Amino acid sequence: MELRPAAPADPDLPPGTIIVSTDHPVTADPAAGQHRRTPWRHTFDLDGWGLPPMRRWPRAVHTWAGQPIGRLAVPGILTVVLLALTAAAGLYLVPAAARSSSTAAAEPTASGDAPATSAPPLVPPPLDPIQTTPPPPNGVGRPADVFATWAQQMSGRTEIPATAMQAYGYAEWVMSQQAPNCRLTWPTLAAIGKVESNHGRANSAVLTSDGRAYPLIYGPALDGQSGRELIRDTDLGNLDRDPTYDRAVGPMQFIPSTWQLYQVDADDDTARDPHDIDDASLAAAKLLCNNGRDMATADGWWGAIMSYNEVRPYANAVYAAANDYGARSRNGP
Repeated sequence: MELRPAAPADPDLPPGTIIVSTDHPVTADPAAGQHRRTPWRHTFDLDGWGLPPMRRWPRAVHTWAGQPIGRLAVPGILTVVLLALTAAAGLYLVPAAARSSSTAAAEPTASGDAPATSAPPLVPPPLDPIQTTPPPPNGVGRPADVFATWAQQMSGRTEIPATAMQAYGYAEWVMSQQAPNCRLTWPTLAAIGKVESNHGRANSAVLTSDGRAYPLIYGPALDGQSGRELIRDTDLGNLDRDPTYDRAVGPMQFIPSTWQLYQVDADDDTARDPHDIDDASLAAAKLLCNNGRDMATADGWWGAIMSYNEVRPYANAVYAAANDYGARSRNGP
């Protein structure tokens, strides 16, 4: 291998450029040797464009930018380039972000239902605590009667029958003793009572002083028609008087199979009666607090309501009523 000066005839190489030459057979081919020592910039034939060789562009641009016309043109060129880059970013990034946002909004919730159209508050607002006097001994009136004074006051504010208010308040008190971590409040029970039967007044029924709804309240047959669930008879018609399909019964609308799980005698009359709002309210409270739920959290509250009836519009209606009752309990109608 030898080092030799570049041929003076090469106008594109500065004086003193050193070119490496080898005795490798490939250099025996003049064309091959010319290719090996031809810089890459020569592959672009720009001479015919009246432009200087590419290696001289930086110096030419620098010289031109220093001239008056260059000083005026450079800011404009930079502005055009920035606008082009911004437009490109908007063309590709913004639609991508929009697609990502719309995809996230369309994703179902964990329960498989579409998300609510508006984000609901976490839980009903905090309430003035109900009185915590223990109920009277067994056999002395209805245990919920201990809340009679409070119930009358709340009835005036909420337009809920006083008998139903006593049942809801008593159920809250019992759960505060049996499951204090549940933190269930009566507006949730009242909201379910409103949505299910208008507090025992559906189908022209009324609540008697002992808490029973007359005439008895039965829901439609769960026969799979008109959007209803299909639930065939589970109690031989003993509770719902329907030996073919199940029906929801009572003020809190329990289906027979669910009542069998949560039935309770809340008024000490030796009967567990889903048509009695005392029994039904406490059974509903037990269902809501099942599995250690904390009703003071968003997940606990919504999970509990969906376990009662897994339909999103139903849950939203219960929330709206609970929120209304919570506000009225403090401020009145």
